[in-house]
Amino acid sequence: MLATRPVLGNIARSRVAATLGARRTMATVSDSPLDKKVKQNNWEEGNFINYKTFSENIAVVRSRLNRPLTYGEKILYSHLDDPHGQDLERGVSYLKLRPDRVACQDATAQMAILQFMSAGMPSVANPTTVHCDHLIEAQLGGPKDLARANDINKEVYDFLASACAKYNIGFWKPGSGIIHQIILENYAFPGGLLIGTDSHTPNGAGLGMAAIGVGGADAVDVMAGLPWELKAPKYMGVKLTGKLSGWASPKDIITKLAGITTVKGGTGKIVEYYGENLFFISLDSG
Repeated sequence: MLATRPVLGNIARSRVAATLGARRTMATVSDSPLDKKVKQNNWEEGNFINYKTFSENIAVVRSRLNRPLTYGEKILYSHLDDPHGQDLERGVSYLKLRPDRVACQDATAQMAILQFMSAGMPSVANPTTVHCDHLIEAQLGGPKDLARANDINKEVYDFLASACAKYNIGFWKPGSGIIHQIILENYAFPGGLLIGTDSHTPNGAGLGMAAIGVGGADAVDVMAGLPWELKAPKYMGVKLTGKLSGWASPKDIITKLAGITTVKGGTGKIVEYYGENLFFISLDSG
């Protein structure tokens, strides 16, 4: 009996050590992909996609509504400021949302930044970019038009550049490209919510995000850290069958749909496309 006590003691200590080791592993390591830090883009440090919060908010709303959600609903509801208490009636309720990003073109950014400055904040509360493209007039050709715009709008560009540097806003100088294409190529990501002071902002939806055009005042609210209010949209489903032929492109589908519904028919709605035809449409085919 005396000879076996050290052996039993070693076994007991081994079990305790193994248990403690397992506890340390469970407390510090997670295998869930939702816990991983995913950068929003390659330009900014410290701005991450919070897929874990997105998933948690969707779970709350799904349990409340007790029905499947459309893709558009998943994006909007995942960005709710209060998923537990928010009214969720389509076409009636006003949603308070927390967008991931704000984008402004140079014409509307001037007033937006001036309004933001009155808030007295040292930096924008949410990732924001300014894109200098709207003040460039197409008259004589690319290089000449750019030089002319730099000369005529020098005071505006200098103000935007200095204000962006002061308030931690991304600045895309004249000649960098068109705002909605820069957003698509650099800032769009699946499941994200972006608002922009440009009518072509929805182009960012090509990568699976909700990208919505707004006025300057709405942009300032989000820049200052306030929720963005949106009337809960209705949803229009468009089933695509067969394949596009000849010179047809996704833009032709959109144009045809706009002709059928008219502007009034699409107001206050999110259009979602589905069906087997989606597998034959690529982002660069539009």
